[in-house]
Amino acid sequence: MSFQRVAIIGLGLLGGSIGLAVAQHLPEVTTTGYDRYPATRKRAAERGLVNRVCETAADAVREADLVIFCVPPGAMGEAASEIADALPPGALVSDVGSSKRAITKALNEALPSHTVIPAHPVAGTENSGPDAGFATLFHNRWCIITPPEPTNLLLLSQLVEFWEALGANVEMMDAEHHDLVLAVTSHLPHLIAYTIVGTASDLEEVTRSEVIKYSAGGFRDFTRIAASDPTMWRDVFLSNKDAVLEMLQRFTEDMTALQRAIRVGDGQALFDHFARTRAIRRSIIEEGQDDARPDFGREDHGTT
Repeated sequence: MSFQRVAIIGLGLLGGSIGLAVAQHLPEVTTTGYDRYPATRKRAAERGLVNRVCETAADAVREADLVIFCVPPGAMGEAASEIADALPPGALVSDVGSSKRAITKALNEALPSHTVIPAHPVAGTENSGPDAGFATLFHNRWCIITPPEPTNLLLLSQLVEFWEALGANVEMMDAEHHDLVLAVTSHLPHLIAYTIVGTASDLEEVTRSEVIKYSAGGFRDFTRIAASDPTMWRDVFLSNKDAVLEMLQRFTEDMTALQRAIRVGDGQALFDHFARTRAIRRSIIEEGQDDARPDFGREDHGTT
């Protein structure tokens, strides 16, 4: 492994999982970590998420050759500014955020003299915080890397090697295309989940206890997604608003078409739509990106 000293800024689900995965797969690599919340730093040290939990971000990165920001998108610029004076000149800067254009801009503005190669491991659960991480989170998950042009090819290959060592499958794409893809595969589903759960809880004709007591499988899946970290998802929607709004407009048009089919009794249109979407579900399972068993066949961890 080319990187020998990895600093992780943000010790929640993703940061903690990276630390644990490095310990499992790359035991020769030293990890340091920092989180802005003292309680999180304390719990991260108790769990051994990294080799050394630091009291400042600057201390965490002082000897690092790879720095990974695992903070909400809206906090990236501020977090990067905190380490600017302490970051070694040759260190590579990366992240795990799911809206690449805004994050890339924030990191480059805060660290103009350093190489920034953004990344997004498409992995997670509805849980957050230092107790949520686990070493196998990235196994057979995709990690999308969005290198700028031009980019340092040596550092890029080393970053690919790092994520593959943690068990991820790596793919490259440009930041704008990434944001559009993730808007439809991740961001819009979360927005729908937050909306439908909120709608159910606001119904005057149906009591809150009935919503909870009689929840069918589909609604339970929505509530799992809607339990995701509100700070992170607030920042995701604001930082990727153009792509999200474009996908939301398309979704609204499709919903209007289905609404009309139900109103006029067009059963064939409904059947054709449902058959097409069922085939997509099967393709996802065939690609190994989900499992027909509940919770991806895991006993303790779900996926989003």
